[in-house]
Amino acid sequence: MFIEKNVKRLVSISAAAACIFSSLRIAPIGDYATAANTMTAFQITQNMKVGWNLGNTLDAYAQDENGNPLTTYGLDSETCWGCPKANETLFKALKAKGFNTVRIPTTWFQHLDSNNNVDPAWMARVHEVVDYAYKNGMYVILNIHHEEGWINRPDLATAYDDIKPRLLKLWEQIATEFKDYDQHLIFECMNEPRAKGTDWEWWYATPVAEADVINKLEADFVKLIRGMDGPYAKTRLLMLPGYVASSDKTFLNQIVLPENDDFLAVSIHAYTPYNFTMNTDEKTGAYHDTFTKEFSNDLAYNLQNFRDMFINKDVPVVIGEMGTSNFGNTQARVDWTTQYFTTTKKYGIPCVLWDNNIESNPKAPGECHGYINRETGEWYSSSLPIINKMMEIMNDDKIVWGSEGKMPEYSHQDLSAGKALISSDVEIDAAKAAAPVYGNTTPGVEISWNDLKGKEVAIKYTGDTPVLCFSDKSYDNWTEISPYTVDEKNGIAYYLVDKQLPASWSGDLSNVNHIQARTAAVTVVKQMVVLNAPDVEVEVPVDKTKKYKIDLDSNRNGNLTINLTGEAGTLTNGCLGFKTPDWTQIEWETTIGSDGTAAVTIALDKIPADATSIEFQIWYNPEKVEMKDYKVGAAQQTTTTTTTSTTTTTTTTTVTSTTTTSATTTVTETTTVSTPNTKSTGNGDANQDGEVDMGDVVLIMQSLANPNKYQLNGKAAEAADVYGNDGVTVKDAQVIQLFLLHKINSLPVAEGTVVD
Repeated sequence: MFIEKNVKRLVSISAAAACIFSSLRIAPIGDYATAANTMTAFQITQNMKVGWNLGNTLDAYAQDENGNPLTTYGLDSETCWGCPKANETLFKALKAKGFNTVRIPTTWFQHLDSNNNVDPAWMARVHEVVDYAYKNGMYVILNIHHEEGWINRPDLATAYDDIKPRLLKLWEQIATEFKDYDQHLIFECMNEPRAKGTDWEWWYATPVAEADVINKLEADFVKLIRGMDGPYAKTRLLMLPGYVASSDKTFLNQIVLPENDDFLAVSIHAYTPYNFTMNTDEKTGAYHDTFTKEFSNDLAYNLQNFRDMFINKDVPVVIGEMGTSNFGNTQARVDWTTQYFTTTKKYGIPCVLWDNNIESNPKAPGECHGYINRETGEWYSSSLPIINKMMEIMNDDKIVWGSEGKMPEYSHQDLSAGKALISSDVEIDAAKAAAPVYGNTTPGVEISWNDLKGKEVAIKYTGDTPVLCFSDKSYDNWTEISPYTVDEKNGIAYYLVDKQLPASWSGDLSNVNHIQARTAAVTVVKQMVVLNAPDVEVEVPVDKTKKYKIDLDSNRNGNLTINLTGEAGTLTNGCLGFKTPDWTQIEWETTIGSDGTAAVTIALDKIPADATSIEFQIWYNPEKVEMKDYKVGAAQQTTTTTTTSTTTTTTTTTVTSTTTTSATTTVTETTTVSTPNTKSTGNGDANQDGEVDMGDVVLIMQSLANPNKYQLNGKAAEAADVYGNDGVTVKDAQVIQLFLLHKINSLPVAEGTVVD
């Protein structure tokens, strides 16, 4: 069983920004500016520790009434997405909490003249904000961010000659402005360079042409910085992203770093796993109530890729953006944070938390990355446990920075010494996963546990690294394991089945009957060989999931009720899974009642008559909960209200509730009906939450900036249209702001009204 990864990461384009003015150029601080204190790139990333993003502020840009970016704009761009102006109080609060790095995303295109000269007032304001952090002894990452139309553009693949002159002139001015700032100041060449507006803007299997342009531009950037005057031109850390700064291995493989430069770091944005951190579509796997085993495995896989592909090869990595949106799931976010920061600290990778100043937003719950009140420096209670967990891990001396930054080295038998299971090329393709082809795996080869005890399996391959799959005689109890080490030079992945399989297989190992390899992209398996296992100890994730077989006849009337026992008050969840022939699961969640029992009731008509391998699983707190028995046709009894989802199918279910003496959960099909808004058209309540506030302004600006993602339709669009009757425009957002400032007394406002 597995949940496919959705690697398409939607950009955080949520709330606010604008600008003021600044003044004097400030000299470097104290002894920072001495060559004797030169740090290596890895010393810099270790000292960066943990960081925070000043999101949607200096990176914001103004738009016209149709949502198109304006060519030029003044200092007020800093607040045009709703965020307050950056202030020194905020930066002092960050430093006091334990943050040692601030990333200052900055957009420049609206502040350039026709010759690409930066507006001196804008440069001064950027300089002032940089100093808020720098003068507090913090590391600062300064970049070029939402460069719409000239970097982020549909024709990126052919735009190298057009982008290069502007990119280099802009960076020449920035680098000159800060040339005397020591290694505490870091330059990030670009943010998420991509082919904006195309079908492959956020995900495309092989964006070779775009990747080539990005690599060439970044090589030009490095050459420019290294050739400039200044005491830190040769030793300033430069961060270089791949296509869209993606965390996906396909894109990471396309990064080509300039050679012979010891002060480069790969820049990665890793909101992973996306289905937990930001996705809101349950049909594609979104789930937020708990940080499940599947999510944990997905996170471990991605973070290990960063280590194996870069840190292990002496290339620093900075995760410049990361975080989980606030879905009201604090404990699950803390669980995610625990694994994320423990792992990255062991690998030696600093993380920079994304903050867009949105604590909550019912209409865009996947974009809630607000942690601190930027005007007062007070931390939001909803997210403070996440911040506290981050700092707890960073201050834990038992978790040693970089202690697992290098992949262990193992001694393996030569492939010719083992038992060959596959000895000729087999091409597998993730796009061929559907029946009847199943071309995403190699053909099943019969094997037994006796053949695997004391063994490892080696797969020689090209393309994406495969996973190794096992199943029983009927191809049920499907189990996958990832390689514990990869010889990238020779293209060989090794799987320590002697230890990995027993930790993953549910049931009697004597039932193991088939072995095959699966790909997440395109892979050519050249050889699959069983070898003697090396005498090593590897950390094997232990699957604590409890699994129970369920026997049903073809009758699908009534309900299936599973009775649970456990510690009173224990929150738990899991799924009822089955094959049809693909694995499908109906997820559930409940709390053990005061009498130590609970029941999960699932409508039998949700389980097809031809379903096989029906299995009830307990994921969360399995050590405190177990299945007592189950009944077919039991009456529905519920007390707990939760949500569930069905993955790999289009069925969506929710949980309803009534009252009984013990805690139970029933899964039934329901229809969700939206409550109509009773306010008049044009009342300003764009997000339909019953109030007119800055959230409505933000949503209007979002819909204009990214209409494919933030759609205003029906009553929401009618409510948003408060100025005239010409549809939703920037004027509507401006009028709502005037209403909130009591400049006008009521909404809507007739077109042509003059407002002071």
